[in-house]
Amino acid sequence: MSDSNWTVGKVAKRCGVNVSTLHFYETKGLIRSWRNAGNQRRYKADVLRRVSVIKAAQKMGISLTAIKQAFAALPDQRTPTVKDWEKLSRRWQGELNARIAYLERLRDSLTGCIGCGCLSMKNCPIYNEDDKLNAEGNGPVILERVAKRLNQFRNSNAGHQQ
Repeated sequence: MSDSNWTVGKVAKRCGVNVSTLHFYETKGLIRSWRNAGNQRRYKADVLRRVSVIKAAQKMGISLTAIKQAFAALPDQRTPTVKDWEKLSRRWQGELNARIAYLERLRDSLTGCIGCGCLSMKNCPIYNEDDKLNAEGNGPVILERVAKRLNQFRNSNAGHQQ
């Protein structure tokens, strides 16, 4: 098969995705195709790597918007190289680590009060009299405190690392 003549079915099969997924990625600007004389989509072989990067990033919980931004930052919107992937994965690793830490805190807090303000738990360790936690925001504010502090710490240190 020619380097720039991959059919949508061949790409879908090789990447382990549905044809509709490729169409969706294309509408989102994540991949590109061209049309042959019969108006059928055709792809260059490098689309396999782009789709693989998309799938890997999605498995880490990276949004399609963030993936598109990362691709847009590459010169001439080229397909990521090995070095590009190393940079992307390092950046996304930080996001993944923060998400893991958040999920661990959530797991460890599930049996205690999360500070939701509901006042309905009879054995709530933090009674939240007069809904004082409302001043901190809506939802599980106690659980979110650590996440907010972690983000502030990370943002204040981001300038020092550049």
